[in-house]
Amino acid sequence: MHIRGVILEGYSNAGKTSVLKALKQYQSQDETAERSIVILGEHYSQVLNNKHGKYERLSQEEHINILKERVDMLKQLNKWAVQLGPASRQSRGLLYVFERFHLNHRVAFPDLVNDELIEIEDELVSLSAKCVLLTISPEIVEERIKSRRPEEWINKTGEEVSASISELLEVQKNIRYQATLSKVPTLEINTDNKDWNNYVRVIMEDNDFV
Repeated sequence: MHIRGVILEGYSNAGKTSVLKALKQYQSQDETAERSIVILGEHYSQVLNNKHGKYERLSQEEHINILKERVDMLKQLNKWAVQLGPASRQSRGLLYVFERFHLNHRVAFPDLVNDELIEIEDELVSLSAKCVLLTISPEIVEERIKSRRPEEWINKTGEEVSASISELLEVQKNIRYQATLSKVPTLEINTDNKDWNNYVRVIMEDNDFV
């Protein structure tokens, strides 16, 4: 059975949404690609969520349960395909893409990583997951965060801009560190050039992933 997955991680403005769009396009143009695809955006797996206009943060236990549910879904789909017998990747393969998943948990609860999360990461490895950490160089952080919603930055003070830059770089450093502790293999891609299609080719054509 062919099953493989991409987990997109990175702080806001790193390019997760743009890479996800390019990945969908790449997959649609590949005649040998899996016809069965599961794509879940960050709202299905992240710790902090906008619920009816109010931000709510999940507890560690709540978030672990969310991650378990998503992985169990993949295991059931994979089990079904295996029971049907051998087949080509195109006809019975499964590609899944998650946005903000296990590293999001590790960064949110750095001192509370437990056996349950390790088990989830082991299961992701067994389901041929590859984590892709999208990062930005310090020199272009201000340009990147202002380019997303320019109108929001018109009346911001220099101190507010500096605080946002510092926050992004600090969280990015923490994500990078947590990636070194995770069991899921991680590929870091710098997205300064916004070459989304090329980044996706690097991800999807990796010899360890095809």
